[in-house]
Amino acid sequence: MKIYKPTTPSRRGMKGYDFSQLTKIEPLKSHKWGFTKSYGRNNRGRVTGPRKGGGAKRLYRDVDFKQTDKLNVPGKVAALEYDPNRTSRIARINFADGEKRYILAPQELRVGDTVITAVEAPIRPGNRMKLKNIPQGSMVHNVELFPGQGGRIVRSAGSGAMVLASEGGFVQLVMPSSETRMILGDSYASIGQVSNSEHDTIVLGKAGKSRWLGRRPKVRGTAMNPVDHPYGGGEGRQGRGTRRPKTAYGKITGGRKTRNKNKKSSKFIKRRIK
Repeated sequence: MKIYKPTTPSRRGMKGYDFSQLTKIEPLKSHKWGFTKSYGRNNRGRVTGPRKGGGAKRLYRDVDFKQTDKLNVPGKVAALEYDPNRTSRIARINFADGEKRYILAPQELRVGDTVITAVEAPIRPGNRMKLKNIPQGSMVHNVELFPGQGGRIVRSAGSGAMVLASEGGFVQLVMPSSETRMILGDSYASIGQVSNSEHDTIVLGKAGKSRWLGRRPKVRGTAMNPVDHPYGGGEGRQGRGTRRPKTAYGKITGGRKTRNKNKKSSKFIKRRIK
């Protein structure tokens, strides 16, 4: 964590990343390319995602979330790198067969370490194996929802799911949200907790830094006109005037359950979020 000196009003209280642990190296040219963002607009150019837009130009890094086509092929961590498209760090892996790839970097993974993907593998950060072969109490990340699909959940900075129990071909995981969920034991998961756990302590310090991230300003509903928001209008400060909180489009929010009751995956949730 880097704490800035208060040389300007925006610098006062600002906290940023400490990049000293990363390798000073250019990203793999074969695993990066440009891409265009939607800026919150649909194919007709209409704004459908408010408060999105702008953002610094960046190149996409091709991260391998599956890794199953490299079964039993050991790889060596050549570098730990910054990825502008995600909150976690990524690791450059040089495999024994000569191929190079990026994976999500877990905590405690260092340059020079060896990682491997196998049905059964040593319990070390970065190794990837089937959930049913991971001992109880282990922390995992980049978890597949279905075998062969590639990692879909537990991929953000500092997150990790704990293996709780195994029964009937399923493994129970305690998710970062405290939800307990059943996932097929043949699904693959990586050992360890995702890197950059101090991400939630970052202080942007100024509005311009939000614009670099592609976030446009958020206007309060009470500051709008009645035509723009249910809370708008009135002389001076007013109460919201409605019994239940609503969005700009009149949809009830705050305390209303939004999950579909008929969702097929509901049967795999053992315990809801607290």
